Amino acid sequence: MAETDSTPATKSSLVFVFLVVLIDMLGFGIIMPVLPTLITDITGGSLSGAAVYAGWLAFAYAAMQFVFGPIVGNLSDRFGRRPVLLGALGGYAIAYILMGFAPTLFWLFVARVIAGIMGASFSTAYAYIADITPPEKRAQNFGLIGAAFGLGFIFGPALGGILGEYGTRLPFFAAGGLAALNLMFGFFMLKESLPPEKRRRFDMARANALVALRGLHGQNKIVIWYAAALTVWMTAHVVYPIVFAFYAMEAFGWSALTVGLALACVGIGAAIVQGLLIRVLIPRIGERNSVIIGAVSMAVSSIAYVIAGPDQGWLIFIAIPIGALQGLFQPSINGLMSQAVSEDTQGELQGAVASLQSIASVVGPPLFTAVFAAFTVAGTLYYLPGAPFGLAGIICLCALAIFLRGYALHCTGEVAEPPPDAQTVTD
Repeated sequence: MAETDSTPATKSSLVFVFLVVLIDMLGFGIIMPVLPTLITDITGGSLSGAAVYAGWLAFAYAAMQFVFGPIVGNLSDRFGRRPVLLGALGGYAIAYILMGFAPTLFWLFVARVIAGIMGASFSTAYAYIADITPPEKRAQNFGLIGAAFGLGFIFGPALGGILGEYGTRLPFFAAGGLAALNLMFGFFMLKESLPPEKRRRFDMARANALVALRGLHGQNKIVIWYAAALTVWMTAHVVYPIVFAFYAMEAFGWSALTVGLALACVGIGAAIVQGLLIRVLIPRIGERNSVIIGAVSMAVSSIAYVIAGPDQGWLIFIAIPIGALQGLFQPSINGLMSQAVSEDTQGELQGAVASLQSIASVVGPPLFTAVFAAFTVAGTLYYLPGAPFGLAGIICLCALAIFLRGYALHCTGEVAEPPPDAQTVTD
């Protein structure tokens, strides 16, 4: 039985779990405005070359999360949530401080690999909340994780931009210091939530990153089309955290502070759409129209990134609120997908969606940074810093086309029967 969440110890544990996720997102956001300068300082190269390295750094981070997510989750089932969460914070502190001191690209990659492995602890954070919260209050407390994501993406870039004015490496030390402080707080305040009698042995066969994709096996054609649309869209969406800082510095000569404030505006727009407009618009206009608005808004906003000249950085601040409406895309498709599957396969479906999102996070960064480098490198035939955003807009429209095909099948009721071996066997 889950503990009641009214005791002081439980409340402090919830605060700690919130801070674990918040610090990871703050750390991710803090480094975004200054990462281009750090890489160019280390390599002595151009922004174009630095962007390519940044793409592979993001690839390493996402790949580690994809591989280690189920491993870390299974370890927490075996040894408890507390050691995994505390270990993650210790790893964060080491990773960010290592980035701050990194003398070469090799050490930057080592740091991002460590951070990616530690970032796989998100699943443990959700499990901890489920352990200590009664079923009727879990949705409310799971919302803390979403709030941590949103706040981290708002305040992280702004803080990184401000600190970056005093030193390129200072934001990394700040992120490491925050992780170390939370580690000390958790060491004294965090109680174990999983009693020994509820633990299970570690099974490597269940700790396979590809296992979750089995949730799509045997699903009807509607779900497959929706899942494909979501994967394509998520690949396009990666362009913002990966390329924005490089683009703004190259196209407009923005400082780390301006980049950080602009990214904070992106975070605020996402928070408004996902925290408020979703609840109002989707019930009124339906999932189909919400998906269309989300895709078209991203495509339209990408035009501003492509056409903005050196003295037209103000266009970006017009594009940001327009692009924020893309936040309607994913929850609308998730809602339609959940309607197209049976109640007993909802968990499998969401696990598969999470795996697809991880794959998109692995594929997108090197793709978009390579495009940025090709269109900004010295001697390029056509100089266009906004090319990655143009490509993202096109990819987003492809996602919309895939979705509309799936929706047409949904409306006509055309559903493929699952193969015999995928059907549920009942007594």
